[in-house]
Amino acid sequence: MKGRYVDLHLHTTASDGSYTPTELVTKAKKLGFSAIAITDHDTVGGIEEGLKAAEELGIELIPGIEMNTDYENTEIHILGYYIDYQDKNFINILADLKEARYNRIRKIVSKLNDLGLEIAFDEVNKLADGGALGRPHIAQIMLNKGYVQEWSQAFDQYIAKGAPAYVERKKITPKKAIGIIKEAGGVPVIAHPALMERDDLLKTLLEWGIEGIEVYHTEHDRIDSQRYLEYARENDLLVTAGSDCHGPERKGEILIGKIKASYELVENLKAK
Repeated sequence: MKGRYVDLHLHTTASDGSYTPTELVTKAKKLGFSAIAITDHDTVGGIEEGLKAAEELGIELIPGIEMNTDYENTEIHILGYYIDYQDKNFINILADLKEARYNRIRKIVSKLNDLGLEIAFDEVNKLADGGALGRPHIAQIMLNKGYVQEWSQAFDQYIAKGAPAYVERKKITPKKAIGIIKEAGGVPVIAHPALMERDDLLKTLLEWGIEGIEVYHTEHDRIDSQRYLEYARENDLLVTAGSDCHGPERKGEILIGKIKASYELVENLKAK
């Protein structure tokens, strides 16, 4: 399948991305991708629109998700591929997580108000436009209003862990997320493991049933990728790759196109 490229880690307006699913699929098609995965945070809200656009444009779309989890004070993201995004139990679980996100954002906004920043929950909700609320939406509003000069400054100064307006999210363990993904017929994969800064936890995730690892990512350097590639081979794990693109209005850079992985990765996922 030489010359066929994939990006297996992309976000849309259904969570904290700034491309709509249709815009994302269109962008991927223009960049020459054969297949992409929509992996929004704790939601499958963008998949149906994405599938429709993909069918019209002749590009393959893999239904996916990225579940935010915590273990031993470490944030661990678990990707799920080929999930049954219409499974009722799965949808109910995601609805609970969405409600928890709403409550968390309300508390963060309240803390920002106490710090003298005039931001309303309704503004954040409007920006999310029905998608899963997240701190990036707050960061974007802070940037728009001139409270910060850069998107990342909002996190560093106000809403990152340890910052004055940070609020803990509802905690779900990686073990539970792996189980939820598998129950929905999906393949669970560790997202951007280098960002965990806890390679000692890889063995635990393996014991809990993880089936793949994101070897190639825009925040992995060559040494990181080689290390995780060797780990995947040693432990018979699937290899995935993704840019983690959130669109032009997030993180100040369009990442889609920066990683073009072989279509063979999709074939391996399908075989699993």
